[in-house]
Amino acid sequence: MPIYEYECEVCNHRFEVIQKISDRPIKKCVLCQGKVSKVFSAPGLLFKGSGWYVTDYANPERKKAAEADKKAASAESGGVKAESKESKKSGTP
Repeated sequence: MPIYEYECEVCNHRFEVIQKISDRPIKKCVLCQGKVSKVFSAPGLLFKGSGWYVTDYANPERKKAAEADKKAASAESGGVKAESKESKKSGTP
């Protein structure tokens, strides 16, 4: 359910209320019973789920580790290719 923020026009008291979208807006201040108006503000942001922060934000240490993994993988695959070429060469007369 969304949180709505209201401000009293008489005493300038600001308060938040959790309401359904279908609920009627509040018209009176909880302190002085003066007229209130809805305040538009930036919504709160809540990320849910697992792993989003690992893949979405750059981390210098993670970047270095990924580069090291790529270098190691390319070195290993290069060694395998070289061995396979040598074995093919040695197998042919």
